Amino acid sequence: MKRIPCMEAVVAVLESEGVDTVFGIPGAAILPLYAALQHSAIRNVTVRHEEGGTHAADGWARVTGNVGVCIGTSGPAGTNMITGLYTALADSIPMICITGQAPRAKLHQESFQAVDIVEIARPVTKWAVQLKEPAQAPWVFREAFRIARSGRPGPVLIDLPIDVQRGTCLYDREIDSPFPVELPEPQPAAVRAAMDLLMGASRPLILAGGGVVIADAATELRALAEHLQIPVQVTLMGKGAFPEDHPLFAGMAGIQTQTRWGNAALLESDLVLAVGARFGDRHTGDLETYRKGRKFIHVDIEPTQIGRVFEPDLGVVGHARPTLAAMGQEARRRTKEREPGRWPDRVTELRRTLLRRDDFDDVPIKPPRVFREINDYYGPDTTFVTAIGLYQIWSGQFQKTYLPRRYLVCGQAGPLGWEVPAAMGVKCAYPERQVVAVAGDYSFQFLMEEIAVAAQYRIPFVIVMINNEYLGLIRQAEMPYDMNYAVDLHYGEGGVDHVKLMEAFGCPARRVEQPGDIRDALAWASAESERERLPVLVEVMVEREANAAMGASLNTIKEFEPLPEQELALAIDWSD
Repeated sequence: MKRIPCMEAVVAVLESEGVDTVFGIPGAAILPLYAALQHSAIRNVTVRHEEGGTHAADGWARVTGNVGVCIGTSGPAGTNMITGLYTALADSIPMICITGQAPRAKLHQESFQAVDIVEIARPVTKWAVQLKEPAQAPWVFREAFRIARSGRPGPVLIDLPIDVQRGTCLYDREIDSPFPVELPEPQPAAVRAAMDLLMGASRPLILAGGGVVIADAATELRALAEHLQIPVQVTLMGKGAFPEDHPLFAGMAGIQTQTRWGNAALLESDLVLAVGARFGDRHTGDLETYRKGRKFIHVDIEPTQIGRVFEPDLGVVGHARPTLAAMGQEARRRTKEREPGRWPDRVTELRRTLLRRDDFDDVPIKPPRVFREINDYYGPDTTFVTAIGLYQIWSGQFQKTYLPRRYLVCGQAGPLGWEVPAAMGVKCAYPERQVVAVAGDYSFQFLMEEIAVAAQYRIPFVIVMINNEYLGLIRQAEMPYDMNYAVDLHYGEGGVDHVKLMEAFGCPARRVEQPGDIRDALAWASAESERERLPVLVEVMVEREANAAMGASLNTIKEFEPLPEQELALAIDWSD
């Protein structure tokens, strides 16, 4: 076996694991790895901030299903990655962060930029490890990829002391390959018990969480739902797991990102089969209301997720794809394909009647109108990226999604600034795909320096900014305190001029203040982005103090906008 620089072995491992792009910033303590990278087929995209690099790797991972990789040097590079690691851990995204480090002999001497990044990162990773010997290099990286992909996916941090990076190891890429990853099968008895509950329910719902998307289980989900004629809801992380134009689509339940008819459907259900969902508090709201009158089956690949928020009537441990496939097989064994019945018809009625308006012609523009135009203009294959704030809540309530991995959102951690670098990562993974980042003005300003990266590397995507010149979600949260304090971002003539800001980066931008101009601006931005191979901004100035519908419980959602003038679905007595 040939002795080679151990960082060349690491790069060979990265290539064989399917990594074609890494997002990073070189520094003195990571240069041996970069010396090996420069002779590989892997492209390095030099980001402007290490947090931006983690979010770009996160976006790349979410859209490909593979392990994203970001690289930084020692000290503050690693600490800047912590938010990205937390985001990936919270949303079960496989990612590897690689940091440089001072020489091993200097780690106890307060050497320049020597920080114990392994201990700092441990709570927000599946595995945080420092490479101790050059001979370990290829095997530590192989294990990192296996851990990142296995079970509930998540991030890994590998810290590389520079003296270790300079070492050599015996390695032959011809006889090495990725470690296998187990897809846990459900216990047959648990599948049969789940089917007993499903078949015995009068008004069952399937709740598809982000785990269905991560597991690439949309086909198995649809087959089960169609065979048994069970309506399907999605969580925010599960958007795209089930097409929203399907007759069995039952909307979204939640206290923020929700549809009116989705909440009504869940509250009328008598059983919920939750697959790959973690019962986040923005989905469930008040647990007594959420749980009352219905049973729950919780399917998850991670055993300790079951019972974490509340105890279900049945827990099933297994990977979503084989578990849904096994349930479908059991359903077909027990019964022929069902015809639509009273319960699916009821969900259809709720869908037809419990709506929200998005056709406003008001000036300033009402935010729902923006999402109406987005839905009308962009096709089903468009990939949307959005982060956290009122604009994300409106997006969840109004945007329609039809395919998996086309709606990416940082669900639990909710870091501001996520959307621009994440969109960049998506476009690097799929250069031919149309990518749109839906951002707020404040979130955009968090990591807007990454626009320079997209401009430098000619990474085109569209940014639709919902600009209310406010910390809008916090302003709305302040209302019960009778305050509007420290959240107003307006100053001078019109606050930050994002059009000029984009132009300073060398990128086109357009401001929209009339609702009738939104569609033309989207068309212009999409064409200009592809023509110039640059990010392009459409800044939509919306009503400054518009509020999103939300509440503490599924049955106490407060509506702030006028509702459609039509007959509402009347409650049904299901006791008969």
